[in-house]
This record gives sequence, C-alpha cells and structure tokens, in this order.
Amino acid sequence: MESWGTPETTTYYDYDHLSFLCENEVIALATFTTTVLYSLVLLLSLVGNSLVLWVLVKYESLESLTNLFILNLCLSDLVFSCLLPVWVSTYHWGWVLGDVLCKALNMTFSVSLYSSIFFLTIMTVHRYLSVVSPLSTLRVHTLRCRVLVTTAVWVASVLSSVPDAIFHEVIDDQCEYAKIQGLLASVYPHNFIFLLSMVTIFFCYVQILRTLFHSRSKRRHRTVRLIFTIVVAYFLSWAPYNLILFLQTLVKVGVIQSCELHRRLEFAVLVCRHLAFSQCCFNPVLYVFVGVKFRRHLKSLLQQLRLCRPQAPSPPPLPRSPGAFTYEGPSFY
Repeated sequence: MESWGTPETTTYYDYDHLSFLCENEVIALATFTTTVLYSLVLLLSLVGNSLVLWVLVKYESLESLTNLFILNLCLSDLVFSCLLPVWVSTYHWGWVLGDVLCKALNMTFSVSLYSSIFFLTIMTVHRYLSVVSPLSTLRVHTLRCRVLVTTAVWVASVLSSVPDAIFHEVIDDQCEYAKIQGLLASVYPHNFIFLLSMVTIFFCYVQILRTLFHSRSKRRHRTVRLIFTIVVAYFLSWAPYNLILFLQTLVKVGVIQSCELHRRLEFAVLVCRHLAFSQCCFNPVLYVFVGVKFRRHLKSLLQQLRLCRPQAPSPPPLPRSPGAFTYEGPSFY
C-alpha cells in the first residue's frame, strides 16, 4: 500500500572541513601553560627588576647614561610583566573588556615591548661609541642630553604602538584585530624594527669586539663574555617569535593554505610567545651571573637585609674622565 503525503525533506549541511581540521587543538594546553608560566615570569620579574632598581638607587649614580638606560629598561620590563595577568585573562580566560580598555591594554603592552627593544639597542650604540670612539660621547652625559634621549625612546615607543591601539576591538568577547590589515600593520613594523635593531646591534658588537681584542686590559674576556651573553639572550628571545608572526600573516592572507602547517604554526606561536614574553625577567639574571659589580652590590644588599644591621657602604665608583671607556666604570653593567 502506497503512502501519500508530504515528501520527506533532506537537509544538507555544508561543513568547512579545512576550518574543522585546522581548529586549534592546543587551547587547553595553551591556557594552562600560559597561566602557570606567566605567573612565574611575573614573580621573577618583580623580584629581579626591583632588586636591580634598588641596587641602582642605593649604590650607583644615575648620572651615568648607562645606568639611566638600565633603570628605564627595568621599568619597561616591570610594566610588561605586570600586564601579563591582564593579557592572560583577556585572551585565554575570556575576560571581557570594552573597546577603550582593549585598545589601552594593547597600546600599553606594545609600548613596554618596543621600549625594551629600543633601550637595548640604544644601550648598544652608546657602548659602541664609548669603546670605539670615546671622544664622541663627551657631551652625552649632560642632564639635558639624558632627558632628551630617554624622552625620545619613550615617544618612539608610543608612536610605534599606535597601530595596536587603532586596530584592536572587542569581537565575540575577545580583544582582537578587527581586520587583517590591522594585523599586518602591527606585525610587519614590529618585524622591521626587530631586524633593524638586530643589524644595529650586530654591527656595534662586531666593532666593539674588534676594539677589545686589540686592548691590553686583563678584563677583556669578561667584557666579551658579557657582550656575547646579552646579544644571544636578546636574539634567542625575539627572533623565533618574529619569524613565526611573519609566517602566521602568510596564513592569514592565504599565501600558505596547508592545514598541517597551520596547526604547527599555532603551536609554534604558543612556544615562541612564551619565550619572548619571558624576556622581561632575563636581564636581572644576566646581571647576577655576568655583571661583577652588580653581583658585589647585591651581595652587600642581601647581607644587610639578613643581618638587619648597618653595613659599610659600597666604595664609590672610580673617577673617570668624561667619555672615557672603562671596563668597570660608573655602571654595574
């Protein structure tokens, strides 16, 4: 017997198989590792950079341009590390921000990031001038020059961070780039600034090493080791992250359409971001293991805290003529 009635309809669903396969499979891992790691980074950065600031104020002269750079670098690292919990809450725990707070967070985050890169680069340039051409630094130790240089670095950092503020919006309860053009306008300048800083640092350190190798100072190898350590730490922290960000933009614009590569990049971004963002707590460690004067000052400071009694003050820095290079001059660097 035939049954007459409304024919049974069939609904066809159009699945985006590529999006389904390329779905981020490391969300849970990213959330857990990011929370734990950045909590540790925040703690180490607060302790380490605070100690550096304490030693600078207590034992060293802020009239030294190098010490002033170190102070600003510590402040930049402290701001960067203090923003990490907010960043984690926003990007991994779904903490909803308004557009204004979203833009302000990303701009502040970027300012601290760029200022760290700029201060490391300008410290290298200053060290290059002090070693290779001491007479060229005769006028850079005036108060006016110190203020102008420091202000210029922070202004450049703010200007470089403007794209992050402009192109970030709250989309689906996430603080993200509103358009792909915003991502490109943020990543490519960062890549360019990083490459420019690395070329500058590489050139300066090659010239520094050439000069030091012709020096008769017994502290030559100590200085070479310090320079090599700083360059390697800086490069290893930021080079992988910049490369991965560049490759990720190629995925976003459709140049790379491999699903497998997409998944690998998602995981690589996680790892390289952890390494790069942890850089804010690396510098105090370098000072402890490589900086002789800083280690001596820190030991004296810890003895005072442990014994809770007055200690003999650290000996004043050795006098030096303006612009002359010394291996253990007015800064603990």
